[in-house]
Amino acid sequence: MVQRIDVRFVGSPPRISKERVLANLSIKEGLPYNWQLVKQGIHSLYATGLISDVRIFAEPLLDGVKIVVLIRGAPSIAAVHVRGTNQVPLTRISKEISSKVGQALSEERLAEDRQKIIRLYESKNFGQVRVSSSVRPISKKNHVRVVFNIAEGPRMVVGRISFVGNSSLPSRALRTALKTKSRNLLSFINRSGRLTLEQLDEDKRKIHLLYQNHGFADAKCTNIQVRLLPQQKVEVIYKIREGKQYRIRAVRFDGISPGRSQKLLGLLKMREGAFYTPKGLHANLKAIDNFYGKRGFLDHSTDSHIVPVGTSQVDLLFSIDEGKRSYVNLIKIQGNTHTKDFVVRRELALKPGEIFDKQRIGVSQARLQNLNYFSRVDLFPQTTLVPNRKDLHVLLEEKNTGNFNVGIGYSSIDSLVGFAELQQTNFDLFSWPTFYGAGQRLRIRMQYGLERKDFIVSLTEPWFLGRKLLVGMESYYHDVDYLSTVYDQMYFGGAVHFRFPITSFVSMRGEYRGEEIHIHGVAKNAGAYIQNSKGRYTRSSLSAGVDHDTRDSLFLPRRGAIIRYTGSLSGGILGGSIRDYGLSLDAARYVLLPRDFIFMAKAKIAVTTSWGRVRRRSVPIFDRLYLGGSSDLRGFDFRDVGPKDRFGNPIGGSSLFCGTLEVTFPILPKIRGACFTDWGGVNMDSYDFSSKNMNGDVGVGVQLDFLVGTPVRFDFGYPIRCDRYNRSKGKFQFNIGCQF
Repeated sequence: MVQRIDVRFVGSPPRISKERVLANLSIKEGLPYNWQLVKQGIHSLYATGLISDVRIFAEPLLDGVKIVVLIRGAPSIAAVHVRGTNQVPLTRISKEISSKVGQALSEERLAEDRQKIIRLYESKNFGQVRVSSSVRPISKKNHVRVVFNIAEGPRMVVGRISFVGNSSLPSRALRTALKTKSRNLLSFINRSGRLTLEQLDEDKRKIHLLYQNHGFADAKCTNIQVRLLPQQKVEVIYKIREGKQYRIRAVRFDGISPGRSQKLLGLLKMREGAFYTPKGLHANLKAIDNFYGKRGFLDHSTDSHIVPVGTSQVDLLFSIDEGKRSYVNLIKIQGNTHTKDFVVRRELALKPGEIFDKQRIGVSQARLQNLNYFSRVDLFPQTTLVPNRKDLHVLLEEKNTGNFNVGIGYSSIDSLVGFAELQQTNFDLFSWPTFYGAGQRLRIRMQYGLERKDFIVSLTEPWFLGRKLLVGMESYYHDVDYLSTVYDQMYFGGAVHFRFPITSFVSMRGEYRGEEIHIHGVAKNAGAYIQNSKGRYTRSSLSAGVDHDTRDSLFLPRRGAIIRYTGSLSGGILGGSIRDYGLSLDAARYVLLPRDFIFMAKAKIAVTTSWGRVRRRSVPIFDRLYLGGSSDLRGFDFRDVGPKDRFGNPIGGSSLFCGTLEVTFPILPKIRGACFTDWGGVNMDSYDFSSKNMNGDVGVGVQLDFLVGTPVRFDFGYPIRCDRYNRSKGKFQFNIGCQF
């Protein structure tokens, strides 16, 4: 038991008081003596930055122990000097130094300051800068002077990169692999052109890895030379010894049956006759692991052996111990303090009694992570007393799933908007008073802006009646001015929708919608069609569609495709004053190119027409088709492509076709550039897809992904072909969010 704690100061009085020392100690009087608590106290005292040394001793007493704490205070900084700087202003260097006069001396802070100064010089292309620091005592007791000594070295900008000895791999491929880059137009963004020793060491490793993955197991970068060029530029020359290129002569398996060996041979990525590479070996081991993991052999082990045969050939031997097949015993869920068990279990691809499929563990983990309910998701098997049976342990850590956001947004279409939104993605309608934990999604949003006013309430159940059937309801009110400059549109109502999967990539959806629509505020300079559209309408409609989606990501697809077919019908036995139908087909394809370039091609056709007794009347203005804006033809104003009245106001058409070709490429992490061309047109008559009203544009853009799931996109499109309805001179587009 700790009876007493004595604090003693060694040397000059420190800047820390006895009371603060006691407050930072984890061990207290009256508590049992614990060395772990003593160590925590030492760490806390050093973290104050006010001491240079601390010692803690325990002395025995009759009824316990006495703790003695010896403190040596850190000296104070009396002055900070910088020496050796010529190319960078002293005032600029001083901004990087956090060690200030009057502070307690901290070696950790000095080390950080040295690194900040080095990074500052490297940003200005002084790649060989050296920075040291020294601490010198002065006449004033317990005070020191800090001196930073800088050896700037020459300013060097990489103007050229060359290679010697690379007879098998082209210089272009090697340059791409290097961390060091020559100076270019984007150097102020991507920091290319800098030359540092750390980067050169990294270059050696990257060259070695690149050659290894082309079969040159013995290749290495033997030397790097720097040659001066005019205008403070340098040429970096990498000398390479390639060595021999090794091929696989034979692949053999040990410890398994011949039949199993034949199955595994068919799954391997690196086979007989292929170059031997570390990347290929890793792929083979992964293929073997997936083969056994999918069949429940969780305890299998694989060792690989490389056997040289001849001067440029190797044999690849895999020694495999299959172990025993495992089955799922129990599923134990831990850490879901708010989310109900059934919400977790329905996402699992494994059930008790089934083969313990390792791939399905990965699928289950991905499903739980995609719920976005948990900050931590771990799934792993646990050994049980039952032979060949393992428990599936699901370890979770809840995170906040409710959000209340208030803010201001802007886009080039609906201008400035203020909004307030309440969202709970793990809602429970029947769990009063918390309403939390059943996996439902509640959203309440209010918007008020210069061009629109909105109120939306929606509730979605992703597993209706315990089945993989999404059912949702929403009610809404919208009053929008941005659709046209000569009229306003208000509509309110409600909808019920569903979606269910047919296969892993195909799903079906449907919706019933009832709403009232009001066209009002019609200006005098509107044509007859818009004038005649003024008034109130009621809609009762059904829509259905099929989606085929193989994209690898919703937010930034790199591979895959999506095809969406939708049909809608209003009026007739459904009621309402609107009788029309619409059909649309959307498709997009994504292809990953080298250097993380992504090629995207998308197209859309759509048609709308009236039917029944009103078949001779035109489709209402709010159901007509339009093009132009940030989502399709970016070189044109919103809704500006298509038929117009005699005053130049868009009135839309009954047939639409458009397509886009786009390549995006990385500029910096979370920043991508884009080059695109958009083409399309809108015709007045239904099922008229002729190109007589074709429009086209080309443009460039940039996408910022700093907010997860909410990219910000800037585009500028310039028309290269216009129809008879418009004469656009180019348009800047701004958009926030994703298109699905």
